[in-house]
Amino acid sequence: MNNVQQIKRYHLAKVYRRDQPAIARGRYREFHQCDFDIAGVYDPMIPDAEILRIIVEVFEALDLGITIKLNHRKILDGMFAVAGVPAEKTRTISSAVDKLDKMAWPEVKKEMVEEKGLAEEVADRIGEYVLNKGTVSQMVEYIRGNEQLIANETVKAGVDDMALLGTYLDAMEVSDKITFDLSLARGLDYYTGLIYEVINLPPKEDGTAGKKKLKKDDPANQVGSIAAGGRYDNLVGMYGKKTIPCVGISFGVDRIFTILKARRERENAAKTRTTDVYVMAFGGREFNGLLPERMSVASKLWKAGIRAEYSPKVKPKLPQQFKAAEDRDVPLGIILGQDELAAGQVRLKQLGQGGQGEASGDEDNRGKLVSLDDLAEEVKKLLL
Repeated sequence: MNNVQQIKRYHLAKVYRRDQPAIARGRYREFHQCDFDIAGVYDPMIPDAEILRIIVEVFEALDLGITIKLNHRKILDGMFAVAGVPAEKTRTISSAVDKLDKMAWPEVKKEMVEEKGLAEEVADRIGEYVLNKGTVSQMVEYIRGNEQLIANETVKAGVDDMALLGTYLDAMEVSDKITFDLSLARGLDYYTGLIYEVINLPPKEDGTAGKKKLKKDDPANQVGSIAAGGRYDNLVGMYGKKTIPCVGISFGVDRIFTILKARRERENAAKTRTTDVYVMAFGGREFNGLLPERMSVASKLWKAGIRAEYSPKVKPKLPQQFKAAEDRDVPLGIILGQDELAAGQVRLKQLGQGGQGEASGDEDNRGKLVSLDDLAEEVKKLLL
């Protein structure tokens, strides 16, 4: 029909999930997916490395931090054989191992032994292997240094692929995005070689004001992997007259949009913030609220061009003051105490970082002692 021997193609459309959806984790029945595949006969690992390079470029363009978890189906299958997994249980045990990113090893082991009928000593041997991860070069060295594993021809073939891939990834300058993880299994049976998943990394805490720790119920933390794929050399041949080697990646468009939307909402919240500092006070039984002192500190900050607020109550309770700051999304708190004021100091604290140490007595969480004379400058440094 034609003489095309190699192709690179992409596709963006709705797709449909075969297994049970999980709406809370972003696993919808119908969702958008972008696929990119390289098909045809190439020298080993060249298109695989190019796919990984493309993944890195895509998420750099979106300004999303990622880690790409890699494994190799031959290494996984050979590893199970060395551990003593019966051939008929390979796929079901592989499915259990793939849950290690969500479950602790004792839970996964329990599933393998009690639900899937695997001998406990075999499960223990699997645990010795699948809990290892590192850079490509580190893991290649680890596997080649294990006499039992490297004696298996299937494992050896997979390790040779990974060693070659590591060379190409270094050349393409993407090795720092890669983790070779022996627990990665992927649930689909048609993978024949390299497999991978892309995990979104939460924004790094950079110490600047207003950078809150991400909450567990943040949608961006619930989406799981945001792209995944691998090599599937036999799948196309099932629907044609000849085998066509393929490797590809599927990007979860809906999941990526969820993360981008959450980021935009955080950025918009910072832009609409009207208060930079909340001036608070606390004390013991003789505490009188320190209202004049709070007014004085707020006035000094206003003169310095810093947007400051304080509770308009004479003797506000500390939790109420924290709640008022949280409701306004205020990044910094200045805490006045009688002893500190007597020494000409106050405490400067970044808010939204998981605690009210002042109320609990947690010294590490009470904020930094700052001289009143230097307060405005210290606040400005944190607001930059």
